[in-house]
Amino acid sequence: MVQHDLSSTDGERTFPVRTCIGCRQRTLAADLLRVVARKQEPSGFAVVPDPDRRLPGRGAWLHPSPECLGLAVRRRAFGRALRVTGNPDTAALDQLVGSTEE
Repeated sequence: MVQHDLSSTDGERTFPVRTCIGCRQRTLAADLLRVVARKQEPSGFAVVPDPDRRLPGRGAWLHPSPECLGLAVRRRAFGRALRVTGNPDTAALDQLVGSTEE
C-alpha cells in the first residue's frame, strides 16, 4: 500500500510519505534514504543503501543522519523492517552517513 501526503484535497499533487526506522517520524520519501538487505557469503545479511530506489527486495527508509542510524541499530530495527534474521552488517551505511556508531 502506497501512502501519500493527503494534506490537500483540491486536486494538488500528493507525494509519497514513509516512516524512518530510526526516529519513527513520517516524512516525504524524497527526504529519506532507502536501504535493502543483501546476502553476505560467510553468513548473514548486509544492509546496503539504495539511493536510486531500484534494488530488488524489501526496503526500509532512514534519514541519512548518524542519529537516526544509531537509533535504528540500537533498536535492532533493520532486522524487523527488512525481515531478516540476526543482526545485519551496517558498515556500508556507517560509511555513507559518516557515523562513528557500531
